[in-house]
Amino acid sequence: MTAKILLAIPALMFGVAAADAMPAAVCVADNTANVRTDRYSATLRPAQNDRLFASKAVEREIKRVKGMLKNPKLAWMFENCFPNTIDTTVHHRIGDDGKPDTFVYTGDIHAMWLRDSGAQVWPYVRLAENDAELRAMVEGVIRRQFKCILLDPYANAFNDGPVGGEWQSDYTDMIPEVHERKWEIDSLCYPIRLAYEYWKMTGDDSIFDDVWLQAIVRILDTFLAQQRKDGNGPYKFQRRTERPFDTLSNDGYGAPVKGCGLIVSSFRPSDDATVLQFLVPSNFFAVTSLRKAAEILREVNGDTALAARCSSLADEVEDALKRYATYEHPEYGTVYAFEVDGFGNHLLMDDANVPSLLAMPYLGDVDVNDPVYQNTRRLVWSDSNPYFFKGKAGEGIGGPHIGYQMAWPMSIMMKAFTSQDDNEIRTCLKMLLDTDNDTGFMHESFDVDDPSHFTREWFAWQNTLFGELILKLVNEGKIDLLNSI
Repeated sequence: MTAKILLAIPALMFGVAAADAMPAAVCVADNTANVRTDRYSATLRPAQNDRLFASKAVEREIKRVKGMLKNPKLAWMFENCFPNTIDTTVHHRIGDDGKPDTFVYTGDIHAMWLRDSGAQVWPYVRLAENDAELRAMVEGVIRRQFKCILLDPYANAFNDGPVGGEWQSDYTDMIPEVHERKWEIDSLCYPIRLAYEYWKMTGDDSIFDDVWLQAIVRILDTFLAQQRKDGNGPYKFQRRTERPFDTLSNDGYGAPVKGCGLIVSSFRPSDDATVLQFLVPSNFFAVTSLRKAAEILREVNGDTALAARCSSLADEVEDALKRYATYEHPEYGTVYAFEVDGFGNHLLMDDANVPSLLAMPYLGDVDVNDPVYQNTRRLVWSDSNPYFFKGKAGEGIGGPHIGYQMAWPMSIMMKAFTSQDDNEIRTCLKMLLDTDNDTGFMHESFDVDDPSHFTREWFAWQNTLFGELILKLVNEGKIDLLNSI
């Protein structure tokens, strides 16, 4: 997603009058503790009448968690961030088929990414069992995602109808319902992950209808084609751009790969082009997603043949990961490469976007105690990762999407999500609180030397993910940790 460098957050975007949104505590240097406490007592959520969706379960959770938090800024940021997706991005209605339909903006880009939308509503699923309206909203997201996959399984982002957009001139098979057509494995995994969790949490299997069955067939066919065992397959992509990571080389097919059982992902979750097209964390995500799909197909649909196809492909990709995805590093030992090509080449780095190497246990793709993962975790959070940045204000992983010195809060959150060390978690949380530029929200990225230099003032995924992290720690009983910050 293209981003602009922003220095301040427009208060009216969140339904707060400018005079109320920017009190003296933000504007003057001599801030007293009392003034700052007052600053953090005023929510930056839109006024109730301006919120796009309301959930009693979410409101109860905000009240419960805030009542436990003693750090006023942490409580303030949780209240601002956790409901940001439903407050500002969710467009819920009944579709033409009479079933729930929910279109979710990613934030300041008014399109629906399959990845982002699946991640944005994820932390609400566990609250949906006792909130019929919230359950219908999530159901609508799932149904919309399946329909999007049927429109084009190679697209990463969709419009709310056949309205076209700025990327219709890309050299690929664009249709007006598609916002952007960058082939990313994870775009087909996030909908399965969300649907599976929704089913497990609510018991509602009505979403697994004929549209679901058709979508799974499209997913399987796409994955098999992108194993590229018999040629390059049907997908190609080029764009007129000065950014090399926004297009593909070799007439739109990308760098050559040698078919080995892995699946090509032409683009990363950052929407940047891969260098070596077998993107390792996304292939791990494909394995777990295919196994979840197989379970649904067996237990709900009774389609053992389609389930067997999913399981067989998962086994093949997993075996290929064991053979091709690791590298013997002279300092860290056996690690997972970020990208490989089947020819024996390995790219050692990590990107902030999820799936990433750092985030694999968060997604449930590897065990957090896997020794290869732990070696990899140390590598990617060090100067051995070319996209790890450390400065006066903070540190974290970025990527070529924004460039040098710009760390993504998402990477800091993923470090906390996958940490087993309370001191490390505390450090991550303090860094997140210290680098928001006192806006009360997460951003796409921030300058590790100057957090007033950041990108994207309205990025709902990162906001809701911050709320998810705090909620996870609360539910794990880590109140003392949170209150020690």
